[in-house]
Amino acid sequence: MKKTLLLLLGLCLSIAISAGNSLDLKDITSGAFRGETISAVKALADGETYAQLSSDGHRIVQYSFKTGKEVSVLFDTQTAKGAQLDGIDGYIMSADGQRILIQTNTQRIYRHSFCATYYIYTVRNNRLVPLSEGGPQQTPLFSPDGLQIAFVRDNNIFIVKLLYDNAEVQITKDGSHNAIINGIPDWVNEEEFGNARSMVFTADSKQLVWVRYDESKVRQYSMTMFKGLNPERTEYAEYPGEYSYKYPIAGEQNSTVSVWSFDIASRQTRQLQVPVDADGYIPRLIMLNDPTQVAVYTLNRHQDCLRIFLCNPLSTVCKQVVEEKVDKYIREEAMDGIRITDRHILVPSDRSGWMHLYLYNLNGQMLRQIDNGDYEVSAVYGYDEATGNTYFASHENGATDQRVYVVHENGRKECLTPKAGWNSATFSRNFQYFIHTWSNIDTPPVYALCDAKGKTLTTLIDNSNLRSKLAEYTLGTTEFFQFTTSEGIVLNGWMLKPANFDASKRYPVVMYQYGGPGNQQVANKWNIGISGQGAIVEQMLSQQGFVCVCVDGRGTGGRGAAFEKCTYQKLGQLEAKDQVETAQWLSRQPWVDKEHIGIWGWSYGGFNTLMSMSDGSNAFCCGIAIAPPTSWKYYDTVYSERFMRTPKENPLGYYDNPINRAEKLHGALLLCHGLADDNVHFRNTAEYTEALVQADKDFRQLVYTNRNHSIYGGNTRNHLFRQCIDFFNEKLK
Repeated sequence: MKKTLLLLLGLCLSIAISAGNSLDLKDITSGAFRGETISAVKALADGETYAQLSSDGHRIVQYSFKTGKEVSVLFDTQTAKGAQLDGIDGYIMSADGQRILIQTNTQRIYRHSFCATYYIYTVRNNRLVPLSEGGPQQTPLFSPDGLQIAFVRDNNIFIVKLLYDNAEVQITKDGSHNAIINGIPDWVNEEEFGNARSMVFTADSKQLVWVRYDESKVRQYSMTMFKGLNPERTEYAEYPGEYSYKYPIAGEQNSTVSVWSFDIASRQTRQLQVPVDADGYIPRLIMLNDPTQVAVYTLNRHQDCLRIFLCNPLSTVCKQVVEEKVDKYIREEAMDGIRITDRHILVPSDRSGWMHLYLYNLNGQMLRQIDNGDYEVSAVYGYDEATGNTYFASHENGATDQRVYVVHENGRKECLTPKAGWNSATFSRNFQYFIHTWSNIDTPPVYALCDAKGKTLTTLIDNSNLRSKLAEYTLGTTEFFQFTTSEGIVLNGWMLKPANFDASKRYPVVMYQYGGPGNQQVANKWNIGISGQGAIVEQMLSQQGFVCVCVDGRGTGGRGAAFEKCTYQKLGQLEAKDQVETAQWLSRQPWVDKEHIGIWGWSYGGFNTLMSMSDGSNAFCCGIAIAPPTSWKYYDTVYSERFMRTPKENPLGYYDNPINRAEKLHGALLLCHGLADDNVHFRNTAEYTEALVQADKDFRQLVYTNRNHSIYGGNTRNHLFRQCIDFFNEKLK
C-alpha cells in the first residue's frame, strides 16, 4: 500500500512537472519576462566603437564593433571626481568624445519629453560638475566643437560656455508657460511628429537656430489631479488640483511657428524667412555640415505637401530644395526617414504607391530612385557618401517579415540579414559594422555584431535565460494565418492556441487589435500582443482556455499606400468591418465557440473595439476598450486632420463614431481610462458613457487616479490586466 502510494505520488509529480507552470500576472507586469536588451547605444565617431549604458546604470562603456569586447570605461559613478551620483538615466556625448552630459533625476513630461538634472563630465580630468545651478534642464545639446551646451528651461534657451568657466547665458527671454516656447515643441508637435528638441547649432558652432512656438491662442485643457499613491502627490492632500496645458483639438487653432537664429559672438537674434503657411507646421530642424546652412522642413495643415528648405542663419534667406506632394497625406515615418548628408538628401516617399527611397542632390535635383517593387521600405539607416551605398530595412518578403538591405551605387541590392523574421540594425558611423537585432514570433531577440557584408562576428545577447525560463511554463503555440473577406480583401493574422488544443472542442476567442493608420500588430517578431514579450498576456489567457487572435485590417501598415490610406476621411469604418469579418470567419471554424468571441484594444484599438461592437452585426459577446478615443473631434489637430481633415471639411466622417453608435452597442463592455491621460483625454470616455446611459446600455467602467495614457505606476498595470482577464473569464466562459 505504501509502495503504491509512493508510485502514485511520483506519477502525479511527473505529470505536474511535464505539464509545466502556470503564468502569474504579477510576474508578467513586473517585467519577469522582458529578457535582456541592448539600450542607450551610441555609435562613436571613430566608426569602430560604440558606447552603451551598463545595465546597473553606473557606467558608460565603450565596446568594439568588431569584437563586442570592452575597450574602455568612459564614465563610472564610483570613480568620477566631483559630484557624487547614485546612478545615471542617460548620457549625451560631445562629437569629439572629450565630454559627456550625464542625465539624472529624470522627470517625465509627455511621451518624448522630460526634464532632468545634467552634469558635465570631462574625460581628461575625470571630473563631474553640474550643467546649471538654476534648476532642471530639457534637451541639452553640445555644439559641434564640444565647447558649448544649449538647453531649455522654463521655455527659454540658455547656453553654457565651457571655456569661460561654464558661464551661463540666457538666449531668449520671452518664454512663458502656456504662451511662448523656444527650442522645444509644444504638446501636439511633440506627440505627433515624434520630436522633443527644436534647436540646432550650425556646424561651425557660431550660430544657434531654433523653432519658436506661440501657443497663446491655443485653447487650454485641464485635468483634475488628486493625492493618489505611488507616487503620492501630497500637495493635493487637502484639495484636488489641476494640470492645464495647451491642446488643440481637431479644427481649432494651432501654435504659430517661426524659426530664429542667434549669433553667439555678436549676440544678434534674427528671424529666418521660412515660407511656412500661417497654419502650417515645422516638424524638423536639422543641422548640416555646411556651417552656412540648416535644413528646415515645413508641412501644410492638410499634411499632403512637405517642403525642405536650406536656410542661412545670417542672411535669413531660405531656398526650397525638395517638395514632396503625395495623395491624401505624408506618412510620419516618411518625414522621419529623411537623411541629409554632405552632398545628398535621401527621401522616403510612397509616390509610386509603395514606400521607396529617392536620392536628391543639395540643389534639389533628383538623381535616382534607390529601390523599386511592390513592397514597403520600413526603416532608413542612411546613405554613405564614401561608397554611394544606401542602407534600409524593408518588407520585400511580405508585410510580416522585415530584413536589412544595402543598395550599392550601381543599383545592385544585397540582403544583409537573410534570416526570416524581424531584423533591424544599428550601424557604425562608417557603415562598416552594425548591431543586428533579430527575433521571430517564437524567439526572443538575439543581438549580434555583423560586418558590412552581414557576416556575424559575435553574438552579444541570445536571451537563452529567458528561453529556459519560458520552457518551464505550459505555453500555447502561435501560428500565422490569412483569410479573405467578403469584399475579397486578404487579411493577415496570428493565432495563439492553448498547449492542449483539441480540434474536437469549441473554444472561446479573444481578439486583440490596434488598427490605426500605418500600425502593424501582425509581424513575425517577439514583441507582439497587448503587452509584448512574446504575447505573454495572451499566453496567460491561453492557459485559461482561450484562443487568442490578432488580425491587421485595412488601414494598417506594411502593405502599401492603397491598403493603408483607404481609411482616409472615414476612420473606424473599414477597420471595424474587418474585425467583424474576422469574428464571422472565426465563428465558422469548427473549434470556435461562436457565441463567445470577445475583442479588446488600447487607444486606437479601444476606439476600434467600440466601433466593432456597435456596427449592428452583433458579432461580439463582449469587449474591453482601454483609453479609447470616442470622437476624433476630441483628439488633436495633427493626428485627426492628417487622416480626417477638419470637422468642417468632413462632418460625416467625424459623425460616425462610438458616441453616435452608442444605441447599437451589443455585448458586455468594460471601459478603462486614466484620469490624467494627456493624450486621449478622459473626456472621451466621459462623453461616451453618458451616451451609453442615455441609450440605456449597461457597461462597466474603471478609472485610474493620476494615470496617463499608459496606465502604469505601482500596482496599476497588474490591477488593470487582472480586471480584464477576470472580465473575459466571466463573459466568455
